[in-house]
Amino acid sequence: MDENSTTNHEVVLDVNKDVSRTTEDSRSCLNVSFLQKLVAEVVGTYFLIFAGCAAVVVNKNNDNVVTLPGISIVWGLVVMVLVYSVGHISGAHFNPAVTIAFASTKRFPWKQVPVYVVAQVVGSTLASGTLRLIFSGNENQFSGTLPSGTHAQAFAVEFIITFFLMFVISGVATDNRAIGELAGIAVGATVLLNVLFAGPITGASMNPARSLGPALVHNEFKGIWIYLVSPTSGAVVGAWVYNSIRYTDKPLREITQSASFLKGKGHSGGSR
Repeated sequence: MDENSTTNHEVVLDVNKDVSRTTEDSRSCLNVSFLQKLVAEVVGTYFLIFAGCAAVVVNKNNDNVVTLPGISIVWGLVVMVLVYSVGHISGAHFNPAVTIAFASTKRFPWKQVPVYVVAQVVGSTLASGTLRLIFSGNENQFSGTLPSGTHAQAFAVEFIITFFLMFVISGVATDNRAIGELAGIAVGATVLLNVLFAGPITGASMNPARSLGPALVHNEFKGIWIYLVSPTSGAVVGAWVYNSIRYTDKPLREITQSASFLKGKGHSGGSR
């Protein structure tokens, strides 16, 4: 796939300070109503997809003027800006793979996963629809993701880059030994890096919502299963691998008995 179809998505900042809060519906909303969190996810995902996919469309319509590095920078910067803008409200997931990965490690309530995912897909679809209205006629370009090689190659690449993204997110946004103020920069830089080398191969989705939105608007579903299954699998594995190496001062016997080597250590390795 050429650089024009390079795309990306997403991201995430888990701002819940106490893991126990994610397992109790009465506390999961913290100081912000759940509806406000959903609105933040819709709006955040909208601007994420609008900015990133607009760079792709403009590049296609203007003889590659944005270039692959330019598209990568747009994706990285918009992720960084949005993490700092609404991370304290919704966690700045914008990505079903991230939401599911957090839930699998008990850092996000499973009960809220379906509505978060719907909010993210709605935001992505609205952004893709907006771009189609703005760039109509000859300027109408598919801004979604398509594999340039085999399905197996695309699946492997998406798995690896999403694993990398979620591993970084888990490190900077859920481990309170990390410098949390730099989470947005670290996550945005990871997205930028992934788009640079994986964009020409798969479009560097890393985000099921990022691929599904344009697919729905343009009715183009070639290889869509790859972008739904691979990023989700990669994110879940990435989150669990980070949790497995999270520091703890408990003896090995206690770790294996309590399974804390998978869940993370209460406060010292808990959710930020």
